[in-house]
Amino acid sequence: MSNGKLISFTSNMEDNSTEAGFQFTFFCDICREGFKTSFVESKTYKKKGLLSGLGKAAGAVGSLTGKYNIGQASQYGTDILSSKYSGMSPEWHKEHEVVFEQASNEAKGHFKRCPRCHKYVCDNDWNEEAQLCTDDAPREAVEVSAARAEKMKQDIQEKAQQTQVFTGEIDSRQTICPKCGKPAGQGKFCNNCGAPLGMLECKNCGAKNTPGTRFCGECGSKL
Repeated sequence: MSNGKLISFTSNMEDNSTEAGFQFTFFCDICREGFKTSFVESKTYKKKGLLSGLGKAAGAVGSLTGKYNIGQASQYGTDILSSKYSGMSPEWHKEHEVVFEQASNEAKGHFKRCPRCHKYVCDNDWNEEAQLCTDDAPREAVEVSAARAEKMKQDIQEKAQQTQVFTGEIDSRQTICPKCGKPAGQGKFCNNCGAPLGMLECKNCGAKNTPGTRFCGECGSKL
């Protein structure tokens, strides 16, 4: 580790270390769920000569250890540079590298290495029967269930397309000209005789009725 670089065995790793101590999260190469290692306190933390104001670049130390927690560390990649800790003391950096090796060994116990694609994966993405990751050997029962569910969804959609939902009838109603008695069209005047198609006023109650109506909608009198 003399080159100042931390090489993660997984494709993504997050360095959670602070000036007070060291902790790392290693992520599954498939689902990106992470394992956070145990926190190790820095031996040089309480010693004199530690530069003030350091460690602000590091995130707060998490309270959970040894559990899978969803996280992202895309900004780190496989080759993790320690430049954000450039202000730390040489003693701190030595501790950092030693604890990183210990953390890597701790985390490896919670991942499986696929012999085909060489990915490190968590139990969720490991096919125990095939001894391969689920990318190379999908679980048969899971794939069958997923295929059945997809087929059922397609069948439901096809059945819905074939089902008649509207059972009523669509009537094409036309206004009858009160003067010539022929269909008057949709304008304000009759298409045949040109008579105005205003509302008919009932002589009995004064209600307004649509042109062509034979009886008043309010009192029933003949128009």
